[in-house]
Amino acid sequence: MRENSLMRKTKRIQFSFKAAGAKKVSLVGEFNNWNPDADPMQKDENGTWTKVKMLSPGNKEYKFQVDDEWVHDPENLRVCSNCFGTLNNVARVVL
Repeated sequence: MRENSLMRKTKRIQFSFKAAGAKKVSLVGEFNNWNPDADPMQKDENGTWTKVKMLSPGNKEYKFQVDDEWVHDPENLRVCSNCFGTLNNVARVVL
């Protein structure tokens, strides 16, 4: 029996980034084709930006785009090198 793509299991992952002075923060990663317009984050009253994603299991590379500047997640020490000579963060999704 083949697994139906609609039946794949996902997990709710919340990303957060502290940037009280930022005007716009987006979550960008391999799960949205590195598109900074795909996942804008919401700012709370304490200046923390958040975004919830439903992700399938595995390692997912990501970064934040803060006011048009690419920034890695200082709260996540799991990183890997990318083709631009900088680092991407890695979210490890386990069901």
